[in-house]
Amino acid sequence: MKFTGFDAEDFAVFTIDGLNERMEKLTGQVRPKLEALGEHYRSVLSDWTGEEIFPHVAKHARRSVNPPDDTWVAFAPSKRGYKMLPHFQIGLWHTHVFIWFAMIYEAPLKQAFGKTVQKNLDQILTEIPDEFVWSADHTKPGAVSQKELGRKGLEEMAERLQKVKKAEMLCGVHFTREEAEAMSSDEWHEKIEHSLKTLLPLYELAKTSS
Repeated sequence: MKFTGFDAEDFAVFTIDGLNERMEKLTGQVRPKLEALGEHYRSVLSDWTGEEIFPHVAKHARRSVNPPDDTWVAFAPSKRGYKMLPHFQIGLWHTHVFIWFAMIYEAPLKQAFGKTVQKNLDQILTEIPDEFVWSADHTKPGAVSQKELGRKGLEEMAERLQKVKKAEMLCGVHFTREEAEAMSSDEWHEKIEHSLKTLLPLYELAKTSS
Protein backbone atom coordinates (compact mmCIF):
# COMPACT_ATOMS: atom_id res chain seq x y z
CA MET A 1 0.00 0.00 0.00
CA LYS A 2 1.19 3.52 -0.78
CA PHE A 3 0.95 6.04 2.05
CA THR A 4 -1.75 8.56 1.12
CA GLY A 5 -1.69 10.77 4.23
CA PHE A 6 -3.95 10.89 7.28
CA ASP A 7 -7.65 11.75 7.14
CA ALA A 8 -10.62 12.29 9.47
CA GLU A 9 -11.47 8.58 9.45
CA ASP A 10 -8.04 7.74 10.90
CA PHE A 11 -8.54 10.05 13.88
CA ALA A 12 -12.14 8.92 14.36
CA VAL A 13 -10.89 5.40 15.12
CA PHE A 14 -9.96 6.57 18.63
CA THR A 15 -13.55 7.56 19.41
CA ILE A 16 -14.89 4.02 18.88
CA ASP A 17 -16.00 2.33 22.11
CA GLY A 18 -14.87 -1.19 22.99
CA LEU A 19 -11.49 -2.89 22.61
CA ASN A 20 -12.49 -5.31 19.85
CA GLU A 21 -14.45 -2.72 17.90
CA ARG A 22 -11.65 -0.15 18.01
CA MET A 23 -8.97 -2.71 17.23
CA GLU A 24 -10.89 -3.99 14.23
CA LYS A 25 -11.09 -0.50 12.75
CA LEU A 26 -7.53 0.35 13.76
CA THR A 27 -6.23 -2.77 12.04
CA GLY A 28 -8.14 -2.12 8.84
CA GLN A 29 -7.94 1.67 8.66
CA VAL A 30 -4.72 2.93 10.26
CA ARG A 31 -2.29 0.02 10.43
CA PRO A 32 -1.83 -0.30 6.64
CA LYS A 33 -0.73 3.35 6.53
CA LEU A 34 1.77 2.78 9.34
CA GLU A 35 3.07 -0.32 7.57
CA ALA A 36 3.56 1.72 4.39
CA LEU A 37 5.48 4.36 6.34
CA GLY A 38 7.51 1.62 7.98
CA GLU A 39 8.60 0.13 4.68
CA HIS A 40 9.48 3.52 3.22
CA TYR A 41 11.44 4.97 6.13
CA ARG A 42 13.28 1.83 7.12
CA SER A 43 15.53 2.30 4.08
CA VAL A 44 15.84 6.07 4.58
CA LEU A 45 16.87 5.66 8.21
CA SER A 46 19.18 2.75 7.37
CA ASP A 47 21.02 4.97 4.90
CA TRP A 48 21.28 7.85 7.37
CA THR A 49 22.38 5.81 10.40
CA GLY A 50 24.59 3.26 8.66
CA GLU A 51 22.68 0.51 10.49
CA GLU A 52 19.97 -1.83 9.30
CA ILE A 53 16.77 -0.31 10.67
CA PHE A 54 13.60 -2.35 11.17
CA PRO A 55 10.02 -1.03 11.44
CA HIS A 56 7.74 -2.20 14.27
CA VAL A 57 4.04 -1.42 13.94
CA ALA A 58 2.21 -1.39 17.29
CA LYS A 59 0.02 -4.47 17.70
CA HIS A 60 -1.45 -3.59 21.14
CA ALA A 61 -1.49 -7.33 21.81
CA ARG A 62 -1.32 -7.08 25.61
CA ARG A 63 -4.55 -5.14 25.89
CA SER A 64 -7.50 -7.08 27.27
CA VAL A 65 -9.95 -4.36 28.35
CA ASN A 66 -9.03 -0.78 27.47
CA PRO A 67 -8.76 0.14 23.77
CA PRO A 68 -5.59 1.97 22.69
CA ASP A 69 -5.67 5.78 22.66
CA ASP A 70 -2.76 6.05 20.20
CA THR A 71 -0.87 3.92 17.72
CA TRP A 72 2.46 4.12 15.89
CA VAL A 73 5.25 2.57 13.86
CA ALA A 74 8.67 2.56 15.56
CA PHE A 75 12.08 2.25 13.91
CA ALA A 76 15.08 0.62 15.60
CA PRO A 77 18.24 -1.33 14.67
CA SER A 78 16.81 -4.65 15.86
CA LYS A 79 14.36 -7.05 14.29
CA ARG A 80 13.31 -8.30 17.73
CA GLY A 81 12.01 -5.05 19.17
CA TYR A 82 12.54 -1.37 19.81
CA LYS A 83 11.53 -0.52 23.40
CA MET A 84 14.96 -1.22 24.89
CA LEU A 85 16.72 0.86 22.24
CA PRO A 86 16.83 4.50 21.19
CA HIS A 87 14.33 4.70 18.34
CA PHE A 88 12.08 6.82 16.15
CA GLN A 89 8.27 6.79 16.07
CA ILE A 90 5.57 8.03 13.71
CA GLY A 91 2.04 7.77 15.07
CA LEU A 92 -1.19 9.44 16.06
CA TRP A 93 -3.57 10.24 18.88
CA HIS A 94 -7.14 11.45 18.41
CA THR A 95 -5.84 15.04 18.46
CA HIS A 96 -2.57 14.95 16.51
CA VAL A 97 0.17 13.11 14.63
CA PHE A 98 3.56 12.78 16.32
CA ILE A 99 7.09 12.12 15.08
CA TRP A 100 9.50 11.25 17.88
CA PHE A 101 13.02 10.36 18.75
CA ALA A 102 12.42 8.29 21.88
CA MET A 103 14.30 6.84 24.81
CA ILE A 104 11.62 5.16 26.90
CA TYR A 105 11.78 3.62 30.35
CA GLU A 106 12.67 0.08 29.22
CA ALA A 107 15.96 1.24 27.67
CA PRO A 108 19.07 0.22 29.67
CA LEU A 109 20.93 3.10 27.99
CA LYS A 110 18.70 5.81 29.37
CA GLN A 111 20.86 6.64 32.40
CA ALA A 112 23.96 6.99 30.24
CA PHE A 113 21.97 8.99 27.70
CA GLY A 114 20.82 11.37 30.42
CA LYS A 115 24.48 12.11 31.20
CA THR A 116 25.24 12.56 27.50
CA VAL A 117 22.40 15.05 27.16
CA GLN A 118 23.72 17.04 30.12
CA LYS A 119 27.19 17.19 28.55
CA ASN A 120 25.81 18.27 25.17
CA LEU A 121 23.09 20.75 26.12
CA ASP A 122 24.53 23.54 23.97
CA GLN A 123 24.71 21.29 20.90
CA ILE A 124 21.16 20.00 21.41
CA LEU A 125 19.67 23.45 21.98
CA THR A 126 21.40 24.66 18.82
CA GLU A 127 20.57 21.74 16.54
CA ILE A 128 16.99 21.11 17.67
CA PRO A 129 14.62 23.95 16.66
CA ASP A 130 12.74 25.86 19.37
CA GLU A 131 9.37 24.77 17.95
CA PHE A 132 10.17 21.07 18.45
CA VAL A 133 8.57 19.55 21.53
CA TRP A 134 9.78 17.38 24.42
CA SER A 135 7.96 14.81 26.53
CA ALA A 136 8.84 12.74 29.59
CA ASP A 137 6.05 10.17 29.10
CA HIS A 138 5.17 8.44 25.82
CA THR A 139 1.82 7.27 27.23
CA LYS A 140 0.49 10.83 27.45
CA PRO A 141 -0.36 13.08 24.50
CA GLY A 142 1.03 16.32 25.93
CA ALA A 143 4.44 17.86 25.25
CA VAL A 144 6.24 21.16 25.82
CA SER A 145 8.11 23.21 23.22
CA GLN A 146 11.87 23.51 23.50
CA LYS A 147 11.46 27.29 23.65
CA GLU A 148 9.24 26.94 26.71
CA LEU A 149 11.32 24.16 28.26
CA GLY A 150 14.60 26.05 27.98
CA ARG A 151 18.04 24.95 29.07
CA LYS A 152 17.05 24.49 32.71
CA GLY A 153 14.04 22.34 31.85
CA LEU A 154 16.02 20.13 29.50
CA GLU A 155 18.76 19.66 32.07
CA GLU A 156 16.17 18.70 34.69
CA MET A 157 14.66 16.19 32.27
CA ALA A 158 18.12 14.69 31.68
CA GLU A 159 18.73 14.43 35.44
CA ARG A 160 15.38 12.74 35.95
CA LEU A 161 16.22 10.26 33.20
CA GLN A 162 19.21 9.14 35.27
CA LYS A 163 17.41 8.88 38.61
CA VAL A 164 13.79 7.85 38.03
CA LYS A 165 13.01 4.32 36.89
CA LYS A 166 9.95 5.29 34.82
CA ALA A 167 11.49 8.46 33.37
CA GLU A 168 11.60 8.88 29.61
CA MET A 169 12.85 11.41 27.07
CA LEU A 170 11.17 12.06 23.74
CA CYS A 171 11.77 14.87 21.29
CA GLY A 172 9.97 15.62 18.06
CA VAL A 173 7.07 17.39 16.41
CA HIS A 174 3.29 17.39 16.67
CA PHE A 175 0.90 18.12 13.80
CA THR A 176 -2.65 18.95 14.82
CA ARG A 177 -5.49 16.92 13.41
CA GLU A 178 -6.44 19.88 11.21
CA GLU A 179 -2.89 20.25 9.89
CA ALA A 180 -2.63 16.52 9.31
CA GLU A 181 -5.86 16.23 7.35
CA ALA A 182 -4.89 19.16 5.12
CA MET A 183 -1.55 17.69 4.01
CA SER A 184 -1.06 15.62 0.85
CA SER A 185 1.10 12.49 0.85
CA ASP A 186 3.95 14.44 -0.77
CA GLU A 187 3.71 17.13 1.91
CA TRP A 188 3.73 14.43 4.57
CA HIS A 189 6.87 12.82 3.20
CA GLU A 190 8.58 16.21 3.15
CA LYS A 191 7.58 16.88 6.78
CA ILE A 192 8.49 13.40 8.00
CA GLU A 193 11.87 13.36 6.28
CA HIS A 194 12.74 16.83 7.57
CA SER A 195 11.64 15.94 11.10
CA LEU A 196 13.57 12.66 11.24
CA LYS A 197 16.70 14.28 9.82
CA THR A 198 16.45 17.05 12.43
CA LEU A 199 16.19 14.43 15.19
CA LEU A 200 19.11 12.36 13.88
CA PRO A 201 21.72 14.13 16.09
CA LEU A 202 19.86 12.89 19.19
CA TYR A 203 20.00 9.34 17.88
CA GLU A 204 23.72 9.70 17.18
CA LEU A 205 24.27 11.04 20.70
CA ALA A 206 22.37 8.05 22.06
CA LYS A 207 24.71 5.71 20.18
CA THR A 208 27.73 7.36 21.82
CA SER A 209 26.14 6.66 25.22
CA SER A 210 26.47 2.88 24.88
